[in-house]
Amino acid sequence: MSERASPLTPEQQSALADARDRTATFSPAARIASFNAWSIGFFAVVSILFGIASLTSLVVGIGLAVVARNEFVGGARVRALNPSGFELLWRNQVAFMALIIGYCFWSMYRAVATPDPQMAELTELLGDGTEELVQSMTLTVYAVVIAATLIFQGLNARYYYVRLARLQSFIKDTPPWVLDVQRSVTPK
Repeated sequence: MSERASPLTPEQQSALADARDRTATFSPAARIASFNAWSIGFFAVVSILFGIASLTSLVVGIGLAVVARNEFVGGARVRALNPSGFELLWRNQVAFMALIIGYCFWSMYRAVATPDPQMAELTELLGDGTEELVQSMTLTVYAVVIAATLIFQGLNARYYYVRLARLQSFIKDTPPWVLDVQRSVTPK
């Protein structure tokens, strides 16, 4: 069996290999965006289904659907070596953070401002102080969710933001023909 000579020069082969190695500093972000999109999309569907009975769930579900869509779009742009993908992704994480925190504050407000009629029965059954205990526990849970969201979504936003500069540098330092080759073999 005869070997066919490569149509590329050794220098061109080296440039392609170098570019492939340098994409490792930002390309995994597209897979992370895809995972985030599917996960958030699942919760969007569940929230929208519960939205049949709750306006709050419907609004949150629609917000989650927008966030999931942006993760899909941003990941596709990153795979296409388009820096606007990272711009969309880090901003999307900030919007996701705002959505979760807004929901938590709304739920905390409702726990304090709107008395639950079932709480009267529970207080009668368990004694005085039950309503305050449940309210305190509710506020604590939402406060913990807010703190976790600030950390997790904040780190996700930072992760994407840092990779934006890496992709921009990669595009600036990579020969245009190499970028064209990489874009042509990237799955859509």
